Amino acid sequence: MDIFQVFDFFFSQYSNYSIINFYLELTAVFFGLLSVWFAKNNDIFVYPTGIISTGIYIYLLFNWGLLGDLIINMYFFSMSIYGWYFWNLKDSGKTVNKISSYSKNEKVKVTIIILLSILLVTGIYIIFNKWDNPIAWIDTFTTSLFFAGMWLMARRKLEHWMFWIIGDIISIPLYFYKGLTLTSFQYLIFTILAIKGYKEWKNILVKKNLNV
Repeated sequence: MDIFQVFDFFFSQYSNYSIINFYLELTAVFFGLLSVWFAKNNDIFVYPTGIISTGIYIYLLFNWGLLGDLIINMYFFSMSIYGWYFWNLKDSGKTVNKISSYSKNEKVKVTIIILLSILLVTGIYIIFNKWDNPIAWIDTFTTSLFFAGMWLMARRKLEHWMFWIIGDIISIPLYFYKGLTLTSFQYLIFTILAIKGYKEWKNILVKKNLNV
């Protein structure tokens, strides 16, 4: 297989895309990667960059009729606004909400978020007669992981990285199957950054506990 066949294998689906949508997806991928990079570095710029990325994806996914992904990005957009506020809270000039591990009460909330998101996405697929789609159940599962992960990230909890890692790994072949090669590559990089992010946040948390 020569380089042209490889290129055609990965990007042939873009031959049917408008040039505007191609560059919009490319822009969304760029800001999405920036957002995860900032998250890895525990930088509040994770949120403005994330808002730009998810805002573009909301437009694209609505046009493409990808309901599960649309719901995920609408949720990400709203939770980015909340997370931006939560991370930025200060008391006497010092950050109030620093990296921590989730509590038993938050574990219960995560379980509720996962169950509710499964019910929500399943219901939407049934209402729009798309449950017969072979990837609908995978979409439902990844949506529940990302809903839980995004809520935990907004609360600055270490464990959110685990939900990202699992969801990102599943999303790599999933988005390629949907014809979104650039987004598939984005999730491959997301996976690598999420693994590094987990390690860096864990080190920060360990140092914090040692200094208590």
